[in-house]
Amino acid sequence: MANKITSAKNSVLSFIKNFNFAKFKKLKLVNIIAKIAIYFLLICIGYVYLNPIFEMISKSIMTTEDLIDPSITWIAKHATFDNFGSAIKTLDIPTSLFGSIIFSGILAIGQTAVSATTGFALSRYTFKGRGVWFVMLILAFILPIPLLTVPRLMIFTSFKTLTGIQLIGTPIPQIVMAILGQGTYSTMLVLIFYNFFNMIPKSLDEAAMIDGAGSMKVFYHVAIRLSAATILVVFLFSFVFNWNETYTTNTMLRSAVELIPSQLTLYSNSTGGAETAVNEAQRMAATLISILPLLILYALVQKQFIQGIENTGITGE
Repeated sequence: MANKITSAKNSVLSFIKNFNFAKFKKLKLVNIIAKIAIYFLLICIGYVYLNPIFEMISKSIMTTEDLIDPSITWIAKHATFDNFGSAIKTLDIPTSLFGSIIFSGILAIGQTAVSATTGFALSRYTFKGRGVWFVMLILAFILPIPLLTVPRLMIFTSFKTLTGIQLIGTPIPQIVMAILGQGTYSTMLVLIFYNFFNMIPKSLDEAAMIDGAGSMKVFYHVAIRLSAATILVVFLFSFVFNWNETYTTNTMLRSAVELIPSQLTLYSNSTGGAETAVNEAQRMAATLISILPLLILYALVQKQFIQGIENTGITGE
């Protein structure tokens, strides 16, 4: 027993004697430097994203005197919340908020449904022209929105000529486009579902078919029930995309429904001087109000949203 203890003691002493402490310290120093570099990079990236928000908050509570005072950059000397009250009245928040939520929600539901079915079809079925449709899907994402808006506008204008029914200036054109897979960034949403459905083993589909399930039952009981988090991610993406979209909305919907992002154009005209300063402060307040519902929505479903992002494979996992 004593010999074993002595042998173990000698082994430990030999290890300590032969261990290169200089190399260990050097390696530890390298790890510390690497962590500092990573945190520095993250802080720089965070600053790039957060700086506009901080500047927006800072200017939104400034008075006219603060805005035209060159010595004030961030912290207001005479902070006020009157700009928010004025912005709420100008944006007509009770009406525009309700209209924005309903309009964006309807488009998001339509886009989510069609993206799920399209992604499932591309993932699970092999049919003639599948590659062509996939290429066209990618092209729809690459081409700029104004280029696609012109032919769409011509289609709805021709529809009025043939039937006498006016669609431009109503929510119908964008609802139709969302249902037909031509909504805002629909290609991206389809690819999210396509990527997720590719990760589901096809053996589950085969097992369901052996039990007598048809294509629709396989889609609902296998694909949809496994993609709750993905559906949430796509719905939130679509909701935010349609909330912030102004070009297509102003072209198709025009002034039929009061929407918060469209109402922000009321602050685009100014004549200079003190009026410009007031306009800038109220514009910042109005912009904060316009993104506040999205921030609240994200805060409520943050955990599920991050989980869905991981499940869809967007992060590369």
